[in-house]
Amino acid sequence: MRSGVIAKKLGMTRLFLADGKQVPVTVLQLDSLQVVAQRTAEKDGYTAVQLGAGVAKAKRTTAAQRGHFARANVAPKRKIAEFRVTPDCLIEVGAEITADHYLEGQFVDVAGTSIGKGFAGAMKRHNFGGLRASHGVSVSHRSHGSTGQCQDPGKVFKGKKMAGHMGAVRSTTQNLQVIRTDVDRGLIMIKGAVPGSKGGWVTVKDAVKKPAAKDAPRPAAIRTAAAPAAEVAAEGGEA
Repeated sequence: MRSGVIAKKLGMTRLFLADGKQVPVTVLQLDSLQVVAQRTAEKDGYTAVQLGAGVAKAKRTTAAQRGHFARANVAPKRKIAEFRVTPDCLIEVGAEITADHYLEGQFVDVAGTSIGKGFAGAMKRHNFGGLRASHGVSVSHRSHGSTGQCQDPGKVFKGKKMAGHMGAVRSTTQNLQVIRTDVDRGLIMIKGAVPGSKGGWVTVKDAVKKPAAKDAPRPAAIRTAAAPAAEVAAEGGEA
């Protein structure tokens, strides 16, 4: 089981395929995504990697957080999340995960906090049909109608679908397909919509209800600290 990633939702656009068809996609960005810590079975009782994304000002982080990031030798991060992995998929601390961690055509599950809609009625919140437009119905056309029975049981059951606060909850959309990736800009383009608003953080994992991608990089597609230096040296040699 591989690690997931933390991504920032930039918005939606469309892509044109080779056959001319257009596909609506959500653009996700991997913003300085690095491994901050490891969790091992010997020390913590489970195996996982802790990732950090984004860049935070040091003055806006607590002393404990600054010490945690300094121990990993990474800059302070805005968002942190843990991903359970198998022991063979542990990633070294400080490694940066790139956008080619996912392959084109691969299916993923995306989780995020849905957009808050405030207090909503039953028709908007639960897709109720509402009451009739005539024949005795007055004022309450968009109401949810009866909520229970008579004297027995004489109450409204818990969990009854009624008007109330809508959105702003943790939501997961499964089996979304990766259409394209851009490693240079750290972009992952996923077919369809994902939970959350523009600028919000989401987590992306391999789809649990689809077969694992055979060619997916294991433990991950990473860029170590030595990689940029090697690229600069290579360019200098060519010059």
